[in-house]
Amino acid sequence: MPKIHVAIVSPFIDKRHGTERRIAEWVSRLPSEYDIHIYSQRVEDLDLTRMRWHRIPTIPGPHLINFLWWFAANHLWRWWDARFRGLRHDIVYTAGTNCLNADLVSVHIIFAEFFRQVEPELKLAGNPVRFWPRLIHRRLYYWLIIFLERHIYSNRNTRLILIARKTAADLKTFYGRDDALPIVYIGLDHQTFNSASRLRNRAQVRQQLKLGGDQFVLLLVGNDWKKKGLVPLIESLAQMRDLPLVLLVAGKDDATPYEARIRELRLEGKVVFLPSRADVQWYYAAADVYVGPSLEDTFAQPPAEAMACGLPVITSATNGTAEIMTDGVDGLIIQDPTDVAGLASRIRQVYEDPALRQRLAEQASVTSQAYTWDRNGEQIRAIFAETLSRKGQGDLRPLVESCEK
Repeated sequence: MPKIHVAIVSPFIDKRHGTERRIAEWVSRLPSEYDIHIYSQRVEDLDLTRMRWHRIPTIPGPHLINFLWWFAANHLWRWWDARFRGLRHDIVYTAGTNCLNADLVSVHIIFAEFFRQVEPELKLAGNPVRFWPRLIHRRLYYWLIIFLERHIYSNRNTRLILIARKTAADLKTFYGRDDALPIVYIGLDHQTFNSASRLRNRAQVRQQLKLGGDQFVLLLVGNDWKKKGLVPLIESLAQMRDLPLVLLVAGKDDATPYEARIRELRLEGKVVFLPSRADVQWYYAAADVYVGPSLEDTFAQPPAEAMACGLPVITSATNGTAEIMTDGVDGLIIQDPTDVAGLASRIRQVYEDPALRQRLAEQASVTSQAYTWDRNGEQIRAIFAETLSRKGQGDLRPLVESCEK
């Protein structure tokens, strides 16, 4: 019986980034009946003995230039394989706007909505001249992605996989997609992220980070800090000068504009920028509360990982993690991530009420237990099988049925 040929299209895959980790976990759980071909510039944390990596080179220069190259190149590589090697894929899957001809696309963010929120901050007027190149680059990149979203997400022949219900509303608002779409919530590795490990490592990690015993540590993990809500989080600290707070910000982004705002608010020493780590659980061990007031984040991995580690979590309704939380039961949810006073009030509430902090942490750990990568794998296998059935590939139907069982 012939295998099902699947193309996985992603600029990079590893287990250190949220979207890319989902791809890695999902792909590794596809059954052996699938012949998996990965088109990517970088692949880590995957067993490549059971799948083939078609490496696409990276070119130097700004992110926008590399993305344009990547977008064209992955189409060219797949066309070449089909035309000259006879490798025709039964399913093409990607996350986001990486290609025009995907059968399945998982949607992690609607850039049209995100751009609507941050556009005032991207204007040249009001920003120092030294930031103008970065601002122009971001605007051009966002415009490109929104253009691609319009063409890809509005095509009803493309099956979309959602990571949260919120995305469905944004897709309907911006691109007219009102059809029923599957939702695959978060997956977690509970052997890595758990309360026992966090508590066991807490003293050592805080010592290494030179955190005092009286310091109350807020944590934000992720890349693209603007999207993660770092600006309102920093501004909320200015309203709590009387508290012994320190904010750890871990991830990859340019700290320069945030450092300028920190100086303006006289918060030097209150915010510490830290590099990404493969063992991100190390940072959770240092924290007292995770704060993720995302402006637009369909389903950020870190808040859910923090829940699994038994940390109280404060997040925004615009973060998809809020969909698995109950406000006041296993976390605190703010409706408007730009409400600085409201965010400060929630942080103060957690700081001043140890009993609330303990209750939220314990229940967060319980809630997280329902979300595993194996559960994700079952859902993805069913979606892939359904997609093959929709394409009407008769010779593959027995194999599809075996995958659905």
